[in-house]
Amino acid sequence: MSGRPLRVLIVDDEALARQRLLDLLGHEASVEIAGVADNGNAAVEAIRTLAPDVVFLDIQMPGRTGLDVVREIGPERMPVTIFCTAYDQYALHAFDVAAIDYLVKPFDDERFETAFARARRAIELAEIGELSARLKALLDGRPAAPVAASPGAAPPAAGWLERIAVETRGQVRVVPVGEIDAITASGPYVELHVGDKSWLVRERMQTLEDRLDPARFTRVHRSAIVRLDRIDALLREAGGDYTLRLKSGRQLPVSRSRVDALERWMGLSGAKA
Repeated sequence: MSGRPLRVLIVDDEALARQRLLDLLGHEASVEIAGVADNGNAAVEAIRTLAPDVVFLDIQMPGRTGLDVVREIGPERMPVTIFCTAYDQYALHAFDVAAIDYLVKPFDDERFETAFARARRAIELAEIGELSARLKALLDGRPAAPVAASPGAAPPAAGWLERIAVETRGQVRVVPVGEIDAITASGPYVELHVGDKSWLVRERMQTLEDRLDPARFTRVHRSAIVRLDRIDALLREAGGDYTLRLKSGRQLPVSRSRVDALERWMGLSGAKA
């Protein structure tokens, strides 16, 4: 970003929703409102002419929807996108396969801050190419594969995370990333699981996912990241849901959109009847 303000475009057909975002962005440092649009056609024009860094994009709008806007612009040319919606099913799908984050209306200040922090981080880590691929997957009607073993992946500028500081009972200890079996969400924080021990860390899942080597770790669910070589078995539950069992015996939920990629990694792609 070279120290310049982050340019933000707000797209929503509801005046109150636009004002809510304007008020929240007014409390953020180094932000410039590039523009405001109240429909999909105006959004396409604004993205093309104003070149914002981030767009808050309503999904359900009369005429051209937020997804129509992405199709018109092209996923590879979209700014970092935070979808906004009043419909949770749309939001969850967007979060799984496309946008850097989503906001389900009505959202609170903390939820907004989390989403906007992710947008900043995506730009800082130059992740636009990955986000474009996820947006393209959404438009093609297919789930994006989790970031599984990819030996050629380039690390962020600071390198992949190798250790995590954990504060417990007034002491700070260092947990080597190589010892972690899994990371799970715990409210606004995460838990690191090493064997039968767990530590609470004041960090976000997305932050850690961004810093972990994708050749060793993958996100299997919104609430779980696992170390690939700690996987013992993929279990199919009643109703078609899946659970991942680790070598430690811990079991974690698996999003259905992540099952195919996990089976390929485990060499099970040809095992289906």
